[in-house]
Amino acid sequence: MKINEGTKLDFDDVLLIPQRTKTASRKSVDVSRFFNFYHSQRTWQGTPVIAANMDTTGTFAMSQALAKFNMITCLHKHYGFRDLGNFFSDYDGDTGETTNPKERCWFSMGIKDKDILKLREVVDYSNICPNICIDVANGYTDDFVNFCSKIRTWYPTSIIMAGNVCTPEMVQELILHGGVDIVKVGIGPGSACTTRLKTGVGYPQLSAIEECAHAAHGLKSAEKRMGLVCADGGCRTAGDVCKAFAANADFVMLGGMLAGTDECEGEWEYKDDDECANVSRLKKSLKFYGMSSEAAMNKHNGGVETYKASEGRLKRIPYKGPAAVVIQDLLGGVRSSCSYIGATCLKDMSKCAEFVKVNRTHFDQSASDLGV
Repeated sequence: MKINEGTKLDFDDVLLIPQRTKTASRKSVDVSRFFNFYHSQRTWQGTPVIAANMDTTGTFAMSQALAKFNMITCLHKHYGFRDLGNFFSDYDGDTGETTNPKERCWFSMGIKDKDILKLREVVDYSNICPNICIDVANGYTDDFVNFCSKIRTWYPTSIIMAGNVCTPEMVQELILHGGVDIVKVGIGPGSACTTRLKTGVGYPQLSAIEECAHAAHGLKSAEKRMGLVCADGGCRTAGDVCKAFAANADFVMLGGMLAGTDECEGEWEYKDDDECANVSRLKKSLKFYGMSSEAAMNKHNGGVETYKASEGRLKRIPYKGPAAVVIQDLLGGVRSSCSYIGATCLKDMSKCAEFVKVNRTHFDQSASDLGV
């Protein structure tokens, strides 16, 4: 038995230390990034926040809402190829600079033959080769690396993001031998994930981001293009997103933070008529679940296979209003964080950041919020 004696950290284990700064106003902080990629010759510019490809949040409506902020949505895997093809063909992101769907909404897939078939059908139907998110729960298998490499060979121009993993060695493997441009980092930190409880497997997310980013950024292509990482899971607040960027994440993927917004799909609970004050069908909450949960497998796979365990939880997320409200609050937090630590732009957060380990970062507001 081996035991790693080093202390690894999660978002709640640290705070960012304020620094003397020349940034006069949060308004002046630039939250956009420009990236080129280790394999793909495409470039990307925008705010590097991604809506997760969960069937509640990875929706067509979410893509159009986030495009206005130059953000990405990974469309969920369960749309039919005609719906996807029509969306890519008719896409109007209203970004003010492009209507090209490759920039703001990405095709998501698993590693089964049917996933390959759907990708080919979408490409043929829409005459567009999209950027691709290859998504599995366990990115540590040889089959996964080989599958990613095959997709890279077939679609050399696409930006490919794949995962999930949480250690530097596998990040390097996926970039060098899997042909991956962006590695998704996170095993078990998601609010709707129970992998750590069911399997005992995982890695504290802040340390995983920092270590994996260091490994990815250390890889340079012949054209000096480096590997990138996407922090996937564990961000419950804008402050967590700030910490993820400060730990050197290139992109941050959000599920639970965007759940409960108008752009989500799924099962809504509505307020009773007497609560609505004569206003019909006011949203109250959204059923939200992990994509390895019993609820998801019952919906999409006909139930939980006998050899599997459910590794996700089902919960209700209170209605939050339009996604734009959540995003504006998030960006306000990121700009404010930059101004506190002396960063004039998002790119400089990791250079300016200094963390302090803490025992407790927040007090529980739930009692006072309920008037208890």
